[in-house]
Amino acid sequence: MRASETPSLLWFRQDLRLADNPAMAAAVERGRPVIPVYIWAPEEEGAWPPGAASRWWLGRSLTALSGELKKRGSRLIVRRGPAAETLARLVAETGAGAVFWNRRYEPAVVARDRRVKSGLLERGIVAESFNANLLFEPWTIATQSGRPFRVFTAFWRASMKLAIAPAVGDAPARFDSPENWPSSLAIAELRLEPEIDWAGGLRDVWQPGEEGAMAQCERFLGGAADHERNRGRPDIAGTSRLSPHLHFGEISPGQIWRSAPASQAFRRQLVWREFAYHLLFHFPESAEQPLRPEFANFPWRSDARRFRAWSRGKTGYPFVDAGMRELWRTGWMHNRARMVAASFLVKHLLVGWREGAAWFWDTLVDADLANNTLGWQWVAGCGTDAAPYFRVFNPAIQAAKFDPDGVYVGRWAPDSAALTPIVEHEEARRRALGALERMKK
Repeated sequence: MRASETPSLLWFRQDLRLADNPAMAAAVERGRPVIPVYIWAPEEEGAWPPGAASRWWLGRSLTALSGELKKRGSRLIVRRGPAAETLARLVAETGAGAVFWNRRYEPAVVARDRRVKSGLLERGIVAESFNANLLFEPWTIATQSGRPFRVFTAFWRASMKLAIAPAVGDAPARFDSPENWPSSLAIAELRLEPEIDWAGGLRDVWQPGEEGAMAQCERFLGGAADHERNRGRPDIAGTSRLSPHLHFGEISPGQIWRSAPASQAFRRQLVWREFAYHLLFHFPESAEQPLRPEFANFPWRSDARRFRAWSRGKTGYPFVDAGMRELWRTGWMHNRARMVAASFLVKHLLVGWREGAAWFWDTLVDADLANNTLGWQWVAGCGTDAAPYFRVFNPAIQAAKFDPDGVYVGRWAPDSAALTPIVEHEEARRRALGALERMKK
């Protein structure tokens, strides 16, 4: 094979789309045949391999991507990891002269990708990575002293001074494909679907894939004028519900930003996502350790019975139970319900935030290490720019304010009010504040 014919490997990861995909654009612009590749290597995700709900979504999203590639005369080559060895084998099998991919920012993946790039470059293979899933790279925003931001408001102001990168274009009508394709696993061989089918509720609610992402974006934008007024109400469909599509890269934040009306409230939500990645990149230990070091001494408890009641939506607090049952059924929960449910676990029950983060990680279709970590550390009071621990949500007051007609509770947990609460609010509040005082001592 002549050097001019050496194909390019396009390594898909959490960028499962064809539009506004800079790695794909670079592979096409190289002018050689393009071989799209997905490598399943969950053991390289560190302590946070994809959870059950994420694996379900991934399988459906890969199937959708494979279908879109076939429409364009291409195909998705599926392999198992480790990534470095798998890419090396594919380079040898295909004679590829270049590998293109879009960046990820989880600590274990960052370390892995550095090794991958170094190994490819040492062999004389072109290896280039791009930003496809953030508005701003985490290292491009810093305080005046050059340090990472730890307060969102300041981060928001700084980010608004930067330009949003333009789109890199639509999906090509056809791909230049190789004469001979390497072998591939079937997506079903990755065993991403649950062996016992518990995903009926997920199938009823979600359409994974780029087409589903664009349809959801259009639905949201059609009512986005009401976003600021309704986004705190779980009883009203007032949020974008784009988080799983963003996590898997079926739509880019740039596509949403450029399509959305000039709503500061909605754009702030996108920048909160950026802030989460900023923190995870600069403080990689935060996925496991509190950003406020004094919380390493917090007297968390392990309570299997009450944790199970919380996880199954049987606490006897209707607003908390509604959120947890919505999660169990659909793989998603409204942000206000997430905050109240998380607060209940870490403050009413004194169960550590990492146990709650692990449960969300396994059950959320939008489980995202940066955002999951930020959310739980924020609620637990141990993160940067976090809510103070002494702020203990009263679930009844939260329900009255954000579900005033009981629609949300009636939909998901109509029987909860008849349950005996597993803990009394005022007693739990006193115990939480007492634990905070013991930590300070």
